[in-house]
Amino acid sequence: MSMSRVFRTAVLTGLLLASASGFAAPPELEAKYGKSCATCHGSGVLNAPRKGDREAWGPRLKQGMPVLVGHVKAGFRNMPAKGLCNDCTDADYEALIQFMSQ
Repeated sequence: MSMSRVFRTAVLTGLLLASASGFAAPPELEAKYGKSCATCHGSGVLNAPRKGDREAWGPRLKQGMPVLVGHVKAGFRNMPAKGLCNDCTDADYEALIQFMSQ
């Protein structure tokens, strides 16, 4: 298993455990969310699915993580390319999507 896959699995597992147990996301992830995602996904501006709105995120998650990460990286509808997170990796995008959708 590649190191990036191990990291991604660890991050996603941590997020799932955190959301199931009520703990907050890792500080680095919350910082990236605050810096890059919160402006739109915190308020729903320009029809962005709001953080924690499972109903809005459900159909998107059904598309699969590769599609969603591709949308973030290329830009999709009103979202700018890379979702304003120029230093994010694919694993970061996946973790952020999971974080926002819970």
